[in-house]
Amino acid sequence: MFGETAREGRTQGRTVMPEISSLGELESEPHAEVFETPRPRTVRLALDADERVPPHTHPGQDIVLHLVEGRVELTLDDETFELRPGELARFGGDCEISPRAVEPSTAVVVFAPADDD
Repeated sequence: MFGETAREGRTQGRTVMPEISSLGELESEPHAEVFETPRPRTVRLALDADERVPPHTHPGQDIVLHLVEGRVELTLDDETFELRPGELARFGGDCEISPRAVEPSTAVVVFAPADDD
């Protein structure tokens, strides 16, 4: 709990020591890994106005996209959703995804293994 000393290392694949990262201090490429540990994979996506990520999939993953700033048109398969700052989208990685920035935008994307259900 708060005030306790954090233990270093990992326990059964879970991070014990908290990892703290600043989105503003990450590399300037569009896809920048937020944390050193790979699970769940967490990426900062920075796009310029009218920049689009080509359609692609992430099979076997559940995805959460949190729009931090800007405005994004998120195309999932054949349907497009407009996201505004503070909004989150959750979807399966088997669908075809293609985000497009309407204006300069930053999002945090979290990839987690999908349940077998």
